[in-house]
Amino acid sequence: MAKRISVVLNQSVSKLGNNGDLVDVAPGYARNYLVPQGLASLATKGIIKQVEIRREKERQLKLAEKQAAENKKVAFKTIGKLSIRKKVGEENSIFGTVTTQEIADVIKEQAGIEVDRRGIEVPDISTTGDYQATVKLHPEVVATVEFQVVPL
Repeated sequence: MAKRISVVLNQSVSKLGNNGDLVDVAPGYARNYLVPQGLASLATKGIIKQVEIRREKERQLKLAEKQAAENKKVAFKTIGKLSIRKKVGEENSIFGTVTTQEIADVIKEQAGIEVDRRGIEVPDISTTGDYQATVKLHPEVVATVEFQVVPL
């Protein structure tokens, strides 16, 4: 069996690994393709140490983002119910529907918290009343927002 050498990937390479990964490859693959194309560099002690430092910084950044999302979740619990005003017809049925953009706008207006509309899940709303929407603040943090639909 041929000897393998270790390289650190500078970019993500399909079927091999992601940026910063330490992988073992055949010497010819590294020497003839990965290194000349700038996709990888030979793994030395200094480069491995730089990769470890970069990974630690990324881990700290992700931890800070998660903590900020947790803080937003606590803020959602303290703000109470939000109000969305819609035109109403017979039997308290609303014209149209409540969209995720409307909820994001109301959250920003009434609570002062910026939320991406793509992370909001809204139930089907056809009448006035109290509802709940889930807001995905982070891949691991989901908050619940209570709101009421009231006549305009």
